[in-house]
This record gives sequence, structure tokens and C-alpha cells, in this order.
Amino acid sequence: MIEVSRERFEELVAEALDTIPPELTRVMNNVVVVVVDDPPEPDLLGLYTGIPLTERGDWYAGVLPDRIEIYRNSILSICKSESDVVHEVRITVVHEVGHHFGIDDDRLHELGW
Repeated sequence: MIEVSRERFEELVAEALDTIPPELTRVMNNVVVVVVDDPPEPDLLGLYTGIPLTERGDWYAGVLPDRIEIYRNSILSICKSESDVVHEVRITVVHEVGHHFGIDDDRLHELGW
């Protein structure tokens, strides 16, 4: 497992978010992205919890923000270099943002995420 400080890891998550096209980030709504050290279950690199944009209707108001968690220790445990960490963080961030847009796991894997 490679060592990457929490601060540096959070920077990598922010950099990964910056790679998402602006036309998509402009429509991201009521979602927070956080770094969490350990996942609730083994082998999770990230988790999206919330109501995808595609499922929101007129009833959607006053709802707590969706949450994207990126699991630092899980990602670090599968990486051998900082460039591996950069790659895994980007894949995980894009994958979880995809869920925010209503894209399921099968389709995300087909797209390479």
C-alpha cells in the first residue's frame, strides 16, 4: 500500500472532479463529495447515496444533499504508485458521479468506468 496524505488525497479528488466536463458539473445539483478513510464494507472504492437526477421530480425539494464518498484506504490498498492513485481516484470519482446522473453499474463498466 502506498502512503498518500489525506490532504494530498483530497487534492486528487478535487482534480478528478475538475476533469468532468463543465456542461455536466453545471447540472450536478444538491450533491457533496467527501473523502472517507474506510468503507462500510470491504472492497468498496466509492459509494453514491441519494436520488439520481433522472429520478427527481416536482416533489424533489428540501432534501438533504446526495453524498459521494471516496474511500481513501481502499484506493491506497490497491495502488503501488501515486500515478496509480491518480488513476483510481479519477475512475472512482467519475463512476460515482455517473450514478448521480442515473447511470447504473453495468453501463458505467461498459463505458470503462
